[in-house]
Order: sequence, then C-alpha cells, then structure tokens
Amino acid sequence: MPNDPGEAIKLQNEVRKLVKIGDYIDIASVRLVGGVDVAYLGKGASQACAVAVVWDRLSGEVLESVYAQDEVIFPYIPGLLSFRELPVVMKACEGLSSNVDVWMVDGAGIAHPRRLGIAAHFGVLLDRPSIGVAKSRLIGSHLPVPRSKGSWVPLRHDGEVVGHVLRTRNDVKPLYISPGHKVSLRQAVELVLACCTKYRLPEPTRMAHNLVERYAHFS
Repeated sequence: MPNDPGEAIKLQNEVRKLVKIGDYIDIASVRLVGGVDVAYLGKGASQACAVAVVWDRLSGEVLESVYAQDEVIFPYIPGLLSFRELPVVMKACEGLSSNVDVWMVDGAGIAHPRRLGIAAHFGVLLDRPSIGVAKSRLIGSHLPVPRSKGSWVPLRHDGEVVGHVLRTRNDVKPLYISPGHKVSLRQAVELVLACCTKYRLPEPTRMAHNLVERYAHFS
C-alpha cells in the first residue's frame, strides 16, 4: 500500500479496472456472509483494530470472529479510506478459516469518486464478491426514500447509478448500498436486506461493529 496520496490515487485508477459488476453469484446459495469493521485506538488514532466475522445466514449465528490490530500509517483523506484501513482488515481476514460466499464492508463500494471505495478495493484483493454498506453518503444524489422497510431509490453520480439508498427499518435512516466486486447493483440491495433482522445494519457488519467497538473500548 502506498503512503503518498498522489500514488494512492494512481493505484485506485489502476485497480478500478479490475472491478467486476454483475450477477456473479446465486443469491439463493449464499450462506456464509463475512462482515468487517474498523475502530481506532490511542491518541490521534495511532492504532487501528479490525474485526472480521463470518455469519451463517441460515442459522443466524456467528461462526467465526477474528480481531487484529495494527499501526495506522496512511492519513485520513476522504476517498482514500482503503489505504488507511485495509492493512488491518486484511490482517484480520487472514485469520479466518471459513470460505465466505459474500463480504459486507462498512464503507462504499463503487459509490466512490473513482469507483473504488474500500469494499470494492477489498473485493478485488480477495477476488471475492463484496458489498459496500455505508451509513452515510460519500457521493451522489437521490430522491427521498419511502419510509417503509425494504424501500430503496437509486443513488446517482455523474449520470450513473452507483448504488441504492435502502431503508432497512421503518422510519430509520437509510443505508447507502453499492456493489464492491462480483455482485450487481440489484444483488447488493437484495443481499443486504436478506441479512437484516430487526436492526438498521445487516447482521454481518452489525456484529463486526459491536465486536470491534468492544475491543477498542477495553484496549
């Protein structure tokens, strides 16, 4: 991973060429869904910790969870989050033994200025299907989202649909869902909704978030 922002942008423009968007998976056969999230430790966020979980869609249970911690090298720059967080995320994923069908990442997929958010970059590195599940909008515009669970509207940027804005609970703030790698726009929405129970976040990223916050608090 480069340490210079200019080099990072150049690398993004190269890696984006490897991103594949389309119906690469059979949603009905998806059982093991991975989730990752990152938190920061120490004054000035000098250390990052990540948790990778494997959630069983059929049983609703977490089968594995791995924690990793690493020094933060890359500065915080909007649009370059993957260079700051992927090193510790990959470190956590290396400890898993399960063969994950689809990954859900806290962040953007192709809903990114250069179409390579952290979920897309992550998916290319692993060459596995991945979906960006963001709690806030990085780019784009959209129409109002109906207030009922399961409602969604397209997220557009520069005339292109780059994701969807999905309501996962009635009257709760929507999520910004975009494909990362080897999934389609529609499949990303359908899979996230299928992994939502009674909470705003889908279970894989919700579990990862809860665990990483717990680790960060007690570290």
